[in-house]
Order: sequence, then structure tokens, then C-alpha cells
Amino acid sequence: MKDLKYLAAYSIPLVAILGIFLRGYWSYATIIYAFVLLPILEMSFPVDDSNLEESEIESNLKKKLFDWLLYLNLPIVFGIIAYALFTVTTQPIETFEFIGLIFTVGIVLGVNGINVAHELGHRQASKERFLGKALLMPSLYMHFYIEHNFGHHLHAATKEDPATARYNQTVYSFWFTSTIRQYFSAWKIQKRLLENYKLPFLSRYNDMLWYIIFQTGYLAIIFTVFGLNGLLFAFAAGVVGFLLLETVNYIEHYGLLRLKTEKGRYERVREIHSWNSNHVIGRIVLYELTRHSDHHYKSSKKYQILDCHEDSPQMPFGYPTSMVMSLVPPLWFSVMNKRIPKEMITA
Repeated sequence: MKDLKYLAAYSIPLVAILGIFLRGYWSYATIIYAFVLLPILEMSFPVDDSNLEESEIESNLKKKLFDWLLYLNLPIVFGIIAYALFTVTTQPIETFEFIGLIFTVGIVLGVNGINVAHELGHRQASKERFLGKALLMPSLYMHFYIEHNFGHHLHAATKEDPATARYNQTVYSFWFTSTIRQYFSAWKIQKRLLENYKLPFLSRYNDMLWYIIFQTGYLAIIFTVFGLNGLLFAFAAGVVGFLLLETVNYIEHYGLLRLKTEKGRYERVREIHSWNSNHVIGRIVLYELTRHSDHHYKSSKKYQILDCHEDSPQMPFGYPTSMVMSLVPPLWFSVMNKRIPKEMITA
């Protein structure tokens, strides 16, 4: 039964469906659930820093249940998008409801779309990576696959990494710097990959071009079927989705920097270069994303076997709570700045 705890990740889509169906003030139910109720629950439950035994690890790796819990997010995400688009374009709806449902769908795109895409993007099987890229499409963030896997994991916790927030940088500043720098970084990586295989820019192996085609096609289909209002809704929900991702990026590495060796090179990425959280609610709702230190320590590990490292920097709250806290920069700085090693601040 304990394996089924990750069904909690489906609670956000369930609340979203309820909000779309009932509309009115219920349009904001997903926001309240994700960023008020979950943080309250998170602080109410005890922290669990235990790790699996070797036998449990082997058992969990053999269970296909953990994979199917990820795969099922694909029809859920696209089903909710379709349901929301049908609702806002065919039903009488107030402006405040329209805005609330944008955030509702955007939260689903961030949690059950991009977050699951991140996990699948690290898998070796091409079909799983394909599912991951498909889940990135509604957030118009397919380039994340390239930049994250070939850029972020190489440069994490350095000033060269767009997705590592600087000390005293606000989350609002980070939204702009990370979004823009990651996109151009993805193009640079793509160009380098093509050059390594001596392939031209206009090649069927240029994934960045395919991402533009797929995402433009996605929006074109929505415009054709649901009109301008549908297009505006889908685009705005996508923006909310990727801003949620960038908020998570912000808290994952805020202020943590790798030091340079005597040879002038960065030390290797270690478990001390990502913020870890063992708060139970955030862990199961986000498929163990909060054990981010171990993910960077060995990115090929599946979510169900990620460990907690004793020397990883620990967040005082879970990820949902920390995301809310980051939106109030003075509060965020007062809580987090004192937890950053001094040598990293001056690096």
C-alpha cells in the first residue's frame, strides 16, 4: 500500500477538474489547495529523512507501478487542457473565472506536466523521453529537455548556469534571467550537438526546430478549434506552467555555488550543491523532486529510490511552502541567506 502514496500527485488534477466543473470561486480552488492547504499539511506532518534498504531499492526498481504512475499524467494533463478549453470557450464565463482557470491549468502543467517531464527526460528509453517532451509542449518549454540534460546538469551551482539563482537575487528577477538564458543556452547546445556529428543547421536532427514546429502546431490547432479566446487561455496557462518550473529552479539551488580547484576548474557536483527537503507531502506530490541533492548526485536514479544525504543543505520547509515564501523576497532572504555557507557567498 505504501507504494500507492504517489497517487497523491493526482490530487492536484482532481481539484483542477472540480474547479473547471463548478467554476465561480471554485476556479481558484487549485491555487488554494496547492499553495495554502498543501503547505499547511506539509508543516503538520513529520519530516522523513529515512532511506530505503538495499532490498527495497531492488524491489522498487522492478515495479512497473512507479513508471505507470508517471505515464498516466499524459492523458490527465491533455484531458484537463481540453476540458478547460471547451469550458472557457463554450460556457458563459466571467473574467475572474477565466483568470482563475488559467492558473488552475497552469498549476497542472507545472506539477503534472513539467515535473513529470523532468523525471522522464532522464530515462534511457526513447519512448519515455518522448512522453516527457510531449508533457513539456503545453507549457511551450520543450527546449527545457536539451538545456536541462546537457546544460544544467553540467553547470549546476555555477554562475554559468541559467537555472542557478544567485545570492540575494529575487525570484522575479530570476524568472527573466533564467527563462531567457535557458532558451539561448538550449540553442547553443543544439548547435554544438549538430557540429559534433557534422550535421547542418537545417537537419531533421535539429530538435530545437522540431520543438518550434510542434509548439506552433499545438497553438495553431487550439486556435482553429477554440478560437482566439482558446489561444489566449492556452498560451497564458503555459506561461504559468513554466513560471512554476522556474520558481522551483529558484529554490533548488538558490545561493549554492561550486568552488574552484587550484587548477581553476569547478569542483564536481556534489550533494551539497542542491537544497534538499524531506517534508513528506512535498515529496509525494512532486514525485520526490524535493530530494534534489541526490538527483544531481546521480541523475539516472529513478524518483522512487532517491536518498537523503546527511551533508545536503536542508530546507526548513517543503517545496510548496518554499515556493510561496520565495514570492516575498525579504522573508525568503531572512530565512535562507543564513543557511548558505559563507565560502559559497564569496565564491
